[in-house]
Amino acid sequence: MTSRIDAKFAALKAAGRKAFVSYVMAGDPDYDRSLEVVKGLPGAGVDIIELGLPFTDPMADGPTIQLAGQRALGAGMTLQRTLDLARAFRETDDTTPIVLMGYYNPIYSRGVDTFLSDAKEAGIDGLIVVDLPPEEDSELCIPAQKAGLNFIRLATPTTDDKRLPRVLQNTSGFVYYVSITGITGAAEAEATNVGPEVARIKAATDLPVIVGFGINTPEKSRAIASVADGAVVGSAIVSKIAAGASVDEVLAFVKSLADGAHAA
Repeated sequence: MTSRIDAKFAALKAAGRKAFVSYVMAGDPDYDRSLEVVKGLPGAGVDIIELGLPFTDPMADGPTIQLAGQRALGAGMTLQRTLDLARAFRETDDTTPIVLMGYYNPIYSRGVDTFLSDAKEAGIDGLIVVDLPPEEDSELCIPAQKAGLNFIRLATPTTDDKRLPRVLQNTSGFVYYVSITGITGAAEAEATNVGPEVARIKAATDLPVIVGFGINTPEKSRAIASVADGAVVGSAIVSKIAAGASVDEVLAFVKSLADGAHAA
């Protein structure tokens, strides 16, 4: 069965377009405004939505996304409410893929089988679980694939040629290339550095390669998308939400970033 993610990339390829992926933290600053932003993302040009699952100890994230998680948790966000938000989004949009991005602890607490059936039912299409390495594939990755959810893996500048096949082994949907070493929102991605790395990954897989971390302007979005299959922006969007921007202002900013990627 073709996932929404596979269908989206096939459509983009047919149109000769790069993908724009946006990350927002579920429940930031509160459930209602978060849902309003998420519902507005496709209209702002977003091809795939990455929905952050708030967690108390987000070790791969920089201060911007850590604080977003704290705001969401403070406003009563839970794994259940995150799935509720996805389900509410699905009432009016049955095509835009949603990738749930987070950490294993809340999933483990709920029980893997229960979580997978609930996530599928809520309209989640893929998972990025940053603290489960390929050595732990039997925990969640393989059951997720069996349940019809893509399991998306991160590759980084330190993923060498020996490690790469292991990372790609059970990955599906797309490969998320982390353009910088370190945490989210820490440094700026440079297309000159990213291009050769994307080519190296693409030589080892047929999956699309999307680049994230360190992209914060329409120009950067375009530059990175031009050397990959698409670009992901998270911290820059989350910063707008943190600064108290209105939903319309957030979506206008997202549109500028999406236009950048689509111009590549």
